[in-house]
Amino acid sequence: MDAPSAVAQYPVRLAIDYPARDLNRLTTFFRIIVAIPIFIVLAAVSGAGGGGDWDKGGDYAGYSWAAGGILFLAPLLMILFRQKYPRWWFEWNLNLFRFQNRVFAYLSLMDDRYPSTDEEQSVHVEIDYPDARQDLNRWLPLVKWLLAIPHYIVLVFLFIAAVVAVLIAWFAILFTGKYPRGIFDFVEGAFRWGARVEGYAFLLVTDRYPPFSLKP
Repeated sequence: MDAPSAVAQYPVRLAIDYPARDLNRLTTFFRIIVAIPIFIVLAAVSGAGGGGDWDKGGDYAGYSWAAGGILFLAPLLMILFRQKYPRWWFEWNLNLFRFQNRVFAYLSLMDDRYPSTDEEQSVHVEIDYPDARQDLNRWLPLVKWLLAIPHYIVLVFLFIAAVVAVLIAWFAILFTGKYPRGIFDFVEGAFRWGARVEGYAFLLVTDRYPPFSLKP
């Protein structure tokens, strides 16, 4: 992830350590099945839900069984009206985003260690905390999702190619224990591209338009 200068670095950076060892063939073969529990955990912190019932006094008692998800509308409104990005909202988005990427890297066979809910492991995601007043245009969050449409189009085809690449890697790991380096670099690049677009259009942490590139 080294760059010629810090200025050249995009504010959203992602890197995944290449596993220079034999990967576990058994968990690779059953990866979709063994990943189910961590997907349930991810869903619990990435969505919101609840329910309730009438108590004995005739009053409705509500409760929540899941809450969370990437914060988008709240930071947008704060940037728009207050020119602030609350630090704890940023930290929530960053840590949830890291967790999501660990889970999807595991599903993509890039690591055979079960995804941690808090440890970094092999997936490294760094996002520069923005000075909303100095670094962010207060009006741009209203249209970033629209400006990113060219990236969405590219990413559709890129992720389709990544799925095919992971399928090829699945066979390679089963027969050799190794993740082909070229395929690994391509899938990592697709993750990196998607992370930059999400950071720009939905996490709202930068006004710098994402590069059309798989490279760091």
